Amino acid sequence: MLSAVEAASARPGLILCTLINTDLAQFLQYEAEQRELEVIDLLSPILYKFSDILGLEPKQEPGLLHEINAEYHKRVEAVNFTVKQDDGQELRYLYKADIVLIGASRTSKTPLSMYLAHKGFKVANIPLVKGIDPPKELFDIDQHRVVGLLIEAKRLVELRSARLMHLQQSPRSKYASYDEILDELICCKQLYRRNPKWLTIDVTHKSVEESASEIIKKLTGVGLV
Repeated sequence: MLSAVEAASARPGLILCTLINTDLAQFLQYEAEQRELEVIDLLSPILYKFSDILGLEPKQEPGLLHEINAEYHKRVEAVNFTVKQDDGQELRYLYKADIVLIGASRTSKTPLSMYLAHKGFKVANIPLVKGIDPPKELFDIDQHRVVGLLIEAKRLVELRSARLMHLQQSPRSKYASYDEILDELICCKQLYRRNPKWLTIDVTHKSVEESASEIIKKLTGVGLV
């Protein structure tokens, strides 16, 4: 900091600064006055005004903005990855996922994936279809990252029927049949039991936020804030 003042003193003028540490700001002011330089602190007036309004003391820690930017870019990257990995797409990059959600249709895989992505997790989701084997890539990754979603059959009937009505299709189709859904869920449970390293979550009576918090807590030991 002193070398910068000395350099400026070679051509007296104005120093603009954004120092958040009060000790450094006072030091700069003192040294500048000794060299007949004028200092304008761009940040302090705004910082102290916000401090008065919010009733909070400034942390006076440099680099916090860079930490915020790093967190922001992490989330953007996670969202971009998750969008590309939705519904079993781009399986060649499945190994890059922090979390892989699997489950029958309409078990909240996509909204749960996007919610987790906005928290900074790269998420892939793969639909399980009765009679079709899961992709081999699913078994090539770290199995502790896989989360199998469960739901009660009656609730899934309601969700699928609502989806069909939204699409202006008959809710009496095989897709929303209770017997078919029950059979699908039995197949899912059998698959989960054959892969004991997978985490399983019942999403029947949970919001997306609650399911996401449970997943993260079980995977990392820390819930979402």
